[in-house]
Amino acid sequence: MFSLKKLLFKAGSPEHLPDDVRSAIEAWRSSPAPELDDAHFHVRYLVIDIVSTGLNPDSDELLGIAATAVSQGGMVQPEDAFYLDFASLDGDSAVTMETTAGHRLDRQLMAFLQFAAKAPLVTYHVPYVGGFLQRLYKERLGVNFEPQWVDLAWLLPVMFEEKSHTLLPLDQWLELFGLEAGGVRRDAMANTLMLARLFQMLLVRVTDKDITTAARLIDESRASSFLRRTH
Repeated sequence: MFSLKKLLFKAGSPEHLPDDVRSAIEAWRSSPAPELDDAHFHVRYLVIDIVSTGLNPDSDELLGIAATAVSQGGMVQPEDAFYLDFASLDGDSAVTMETTAGHRLDRQLMAFLQFAAKAPLVTYHVPYVGGFLQRLYKERLGVNFEPQWVDLAWLLPVMFEEKSHTLLPLDQWLELFGLEAGGVRRDAMANTLMLARLFQMLLVRVTDKDITTAARLIDESRASSFLRRTH
């Protein structure tokens, strides 16, 4: 069996991409980003998580991407979701080899860009999630993947100091909010839904603190990360 894992971080070039993928990339690049000055509940946020073999984007393997939207009044939208399991893209024989498998991978990566539609992305530990995605998109599609990020890892202790003012593992935050018992293993989509529930609570809190737009929330996330990393 041909393993698609060999292709995940193998450098490609636009010249070797299928025509439909190259056209889709150009259309995506020229598409406008959504307005971020509207109130949170008018913005489509995308909560995202990944699965990997380790924590180092430079050496470990990415295994999957899961995402779900939070929009329409801060509601989680289960029907507006995306899941990509790289193992499911493996070919069944060596006949297809790299070209067909690689094109299948590139089309799925492009499908995620189209699904995301340049929405602000919400996750837990941006350097981890963003690091894997930046490397993969640069090497496979030649795309600089630099979305607007909201990092729950840094925002939660700033906005919920009464629960904890220090950086915590995700499972501890879930326990503090009574969302789930610690130590329970979740798949990527279940983990994303847990992050989405935390994000819903965060939206209520930041609105109370007069952080009323996506643009201001993104700025607050950057500031929280910078201040805590440098002090």
